[in-house]
Amino acid sequence: MFRLLRLIILVMFAFVAGMLFERNKAEEICRNGGGLWLSDICVGVELE
Repeated sequence: MFRLLRLIILVMFAFVAGMLFERNKAEEICRNGGGLWLSDICVGVELE
């Protein structure tokens, strides 16, 4: 039972870490392209 609980916790941790990493990377791409990052949306830039 402990192994199952540990697996679920590790998967949740990996998912959250991946989401935070992707969010940070998207914000970095937006800023490097001259955009403005507002409420998780890149405004003022056209990415190709």
